[in-house]
Amino acid sequence: QQQISLQPKRRGCHLVTNEVVSQVPELSKYSVGLMHVFIQHTSASLTLNENADPSVRVDMESSLNRIVPEDMDYTHDDEGADDMPAHVKSSLFGASVTIPITNGRLNLGQTWQGIWLCEHRNRGGSRRLVITIQG
Repeated sequence: QQQISLQPKRRGCHLVTNEVVSQVPELSKYSVGLMHVFIQHTSASLTLNENADPSVRVDMESSLNRIVPEDMDYTHDDEGADDMPAHVKSSLFGASVTIPITNGRLNLGQTWQGIWLCEHRNRGGSRRLVITIQG
């Protein structure tokens, strides 16, 4: 098990598959297994989704902002208008993904799946992930 850090990202959904895999070189030693990726934050989330067309990530962010608007009358508002909506969005997507490993590589769906970091704060900073590989 290891902890890695992702570079700070602007608000939105970001493809981070390569950034994650590049920090886990031991992945290549596993012929069969699972890689669990857990984010140690409550205002960002992880999900698996399309990696080919960047407009999907733009549309996802727009959709999330319509589903969870910042202008609601939230009780928890001490950390800014983007904080409570970030917690709600994080709970919608979740804090982890688990991906099969086959022949030393993540067995993602052909050319269409990748790991997304969804940054729900305007300035979230670096994000810590815990990587657990079993196999």
